[in-house]
Amino acid sequence: MRIFFIPVRKDALSNLVIIAVLLLLVVSLNLTDATAVFGSNPAKPIYQGDADKPVIAFECNVVWGTEFIEPMLDILRDKDVKITFFIGGEWAKDNPELLKRIAEEGHELGNHGYGHKYHSKLDFGSNQREIKQTEEIVYKTTGIETRLFAPPYGDYNDTTVRAAESLGYKTIMWSIDTIDWRRDGVSRILERVFKKPHNGAFVLMHPTPDTVKALPQMIDELRSRGFRIGTISEALN
Repeated sequence: MRIFFIPVRKDALSNLVIIAVLLLLVVSLNLTDATAVFGSNPAKPIYQGDADKPVIAFECNVVWGTEFIEPMLDILRDKDVKITFFIGGEWAKDNPELLKRIAEEGHELGNHGYGHKYHSKLDFGSNQREIKQTEEIVYKTTGIETRLFAPPYGDYNDTTVRAAESLGYKTIMWSIDTIDWRRDGVSRILERVFKKPHNGAFVLMHPTPDTVKALPQMIDELRSRGFRIGTISEALN
């Protein structure tokens, strides 16, 4: 019997060893973490809910405007509306009683990161830490586990989305922006919301004086057009 030897260059052999080590690493990692690290079929941010359901979700990002949250909650209670509040971790730490009220009145709690940072500028681990820090504070205060993540400023990249996914989160954006932080008046907020309301819309807002004034009319008008106001999860399901 003749035995044939196939010559292998030294650099090619080194490459084969590296590939073998990487394959072993993938096998040893948890499947979710492996997907996050290597980017296989990464999740995408979600901009709106079910287009077949006449549900419009209100999402309110909470890192400032604390004095306007209770008036918003009073209106939502009187109108029998539940929405999604995306909570900043530092704000949650400083305002536990108000956070408890939001939860006790049946509103959905989401995660808005801890320090209101630009998440596209953070590495994978830092993205995770921002989310986990907030998750821990919200859970300790309310007993609720957050599973929706809204990146501050709407700023994200693939690393942000993968980090959120690795922790069991959906990354949420919006399809209608009130741009209420500009403080350019109630009429401008209403104009933006009523320009093109649609099934499954996510309406982004913040606790501002103009938002408090616009909220009752926003709810009444959308209901008169046949929409139900709800949470992000209700619009998604």
